[in-house]
Amino acid sequence: MIKFLDLQQVNAQYREELLAATARVIDSGWYILGKEVSAFEQAFAQYCQAEHCLGVANGLDALILIFRAYKELGLLNEGDEVIVPANTYIASILSITENNLKPVLVEPDLATYNIAPELVQQAITSKTRAILAVHLYGQCADMPALKKIAEDNNLLLIEDAAQAHGATCLGQKAGSLGDAAGFSFYPGKNLGALGDGGAVTTNNKQLADVINALRNYGSQEKYVNRYQGLNSRLDELQAAILNIKLNYLDAETQRRRTVADQYLNGINNPLISLPTIATNNRHVWHLFIIRTPDRAALQNYLTGQGIQTVIHYPIPPHQQAAYETWNTMQLPVTEKIHQEVLSLPMSPVLSHEDVVQIIGTINEFSL
Repeated sequence: MIKFLDLQQVNAQYREELLAATARVIDSGWYILGKEVSAFEQAFAQYCQAEHCLGVANGLDALILIFRAYKELGLLNEGDEVIVPANTYIASILSITENNLKPVLVEPDLATYNIAPELVQQAITSKTRAILAVHLYGQCADMPALKKIAEDNNLLLIEDAAQAHGATCLGQKAGSLGDAAGFSFYPGKNLGALGDGGAVTTNNKQLADVINALRNYGSQEKYVNRYQGLNSRLDELQAAILNIKLNYLDAETQRRRTVADQYLNGINNPLISLPTIATNNRHVWHLFIIRTPDRAALQNYLTGQGIQTVIHYPIPPHQQAAYETWNTMQLPVTEKIHQEVLSLPMSPVLSHEDVVQIIGTINEFSL
């Protein structure tokens, strides 16, 4: 079986370094908000070309805290509208509703799967206060167009960069393209911890200071609580692991790009729609997504040939029971994407021979 993502093999490459980092944390006697977190925050901020990084418990919390901090600063209020792509993973939506803000679902561009700027413009109302741009599958949204819309309408522009570590638009890294960005370090991400983890990046010191307090019970000074905060902190152990893996992220990304190039140049089955790289973008290929009219047939065929695939994501947010009041909405582009997409194996440890086998097998598929 060719695995979709072999995390054991990915992490085995760095086993000795990871064990040493783990031992260092154990021996330090300091396990929360210590030197390892501080070192990672500095390194990741620099990597993202951002001035500030705050390590938090997970990617969802990163986004929740951004919106929460803007509320504390008086830039957002309950009931304000946030424009968000309709085809995103549900976490993007949850971060908005958790703050009693109103998501406004906008269709994506079918070629790039990212939010369509012209539809964003059409969705703006007197209650719109922010745009949440999701860099889906590892490719930046059209940030120049979205930034102009945001500036023209005095809107916040927030990045959901959970799948886009190292992705660039016009040479600038995800995490520094908007007012603030949320990252996830879930184990399967391009930069993955050995458990949950997340981070916020921003160039806004005031925002960073508020998030720094909010993640720690609303406290900047022990037992002095300025805000009604929560407990959402990247722990020392995961920070130490991420400090090791960040050193290899660019090399792993280049390997992903090589695999993607093989797929793009090799797959020629007319039943398959390949992903598109937008002009001025450098994709980091968190996922390699293809589309086909009969996904079940293709997935069953590939499984039978020993190739593991995954569906990201089978049910769009507006059709989830969690948001049942949206269930009657008609979002045809989003629905088409969720009905047809299939994720092929993609990882930095996928061999050339495996990719050749996958390509050949896909090219032989027929209905």
